[in-house]
Amino acid sequence: MPDMTHTFLDHIDQRVRSLRDALPFYDALMEALGMQRITNDDSAEWAGYAYEDADDGDPIPTPFFGLIPSPGHRTDETRIAFAAPTRADVDRIADAVRRAGAKAVEGPEICAEYSPRYYAVFFEDQDGNHFEVCCRQAEA
Repeated sequence: MPDMTHTFLDHIDQRVRSLRDALPFYDALMEALGMQRITNDDSAEWAGYAYEDADDGDPIPTPFFGLIPSPGHRTDETRIAFAAPTRADVDRIADAVRRAGAKAVEGPEICAEYSPRYYAVFFEDQDGNHFEVCCRQAEA
């Protein structure tokens, strides 16, 4: 769990074509990342995920990851990268996103062009949004 006393990131609002279709994938991804859904109504206008202990009394804790339905959403080359504390976590999360139906999965692998310690998996959601989970720690 990251130190929540200060972070440069407040939240991400990710656009998806259909919230209903996206929820199974994002439920699996966010659970693998240690987050839980903070919205319970599958028919809501958005869905959000946060760390379990991020509740500071605010109904929407920060940082959080939100899904916003946008039927006309078109993807671009933007990629969101999530940090994992260990390479084993990258492997575990890679397995989870494969089972959840991730597309264009690459890795996990060492990305020497980034750094000799950079270990990552790259993938897309059902809409083609680009993601990565990486670890910058040396192998244990």
